[in-house]
Amino acid sequence: MTAPATATENAVTFAKVGQPAPDFDLPSTKNIETLKENVRLSDYTGKWLILMFYPLDFTALCPTEITAFSDRIDEINGLGAEVLGISTDSVHSHRAWIKTSRDQNGIEGLNYPLASDVAGRLSAKYNILIEEANIALRGLYIINPEGILQYSVVHAINIGRSVDETLRVLQALQTGGFCRADWTPGDENL
Repeated sequence: MTAPATATENAVTFAKVGQPAPDFDLPSTKNIETLKENVRLSDYTGKWLILMFYPLDFTALCPTEITAFSDRIDEINGLGAEVLGISTDSVHSHRAWIKTSRDQNGIEGLNYPLASDVAGRLSAKYNILIEEANIALRGLYIINPEGILQYSVVHAINIGRSVDETLRVLQALQTGGFCRADWTPGDENL
C-alpha cells in the first residue's frame, strides 16, 4: 500500500525568474495535420524562447497578439529566439483556429506552434491559471538558451502584450549587462 502524499509532495513549485523554467511535454500543432508531435522545453535548448500563455482560442483579443508575434517571426528568429503559444484549449481547437482566416477572427498563416495545456498544469506552475474557468492569464516569459527563466510579465485578460517591448527586453537580456530604464538596442550598458 502506498503512503498518502504529504503537503510538500503535493505543493506546486512556481516558476521564478533566475531559476530553471518548469519543464513541459505538451500536445502541439507542430504537425498541423496529424497533431501527433508534442513540444518540449528541451526542443528549445540553445535558443531563446518567448513562451506566451493566452486565455482562449476564437476570442476577440487573443488573435491580435498571436498574429502580431507571428507577423514578426523573422525578426524574432533573427535574434536567436522562437515563440510558443499555450492555452488550455485542445490541439483540435488550435488547428481549427489556425485554419480559420484572419478576417474571420482566425490566425491563418501562423508561423509558430501552439501547445495545449488542457489540464492547466503548466499554467498553474507559472501561477497564472484561473482555476474556476481553467484558463490562463496573459503570461509572457523569456527563457534563455540554458533553460533559465529570465523574464516574466502577466497581464489581465483584457490587455494585449507588446511585441516591441518583448523584443526590447529580449535584446537587453542578450547583452548580459545592466540596462537602464528605457534602454533601447544600441544603447550602452551601465
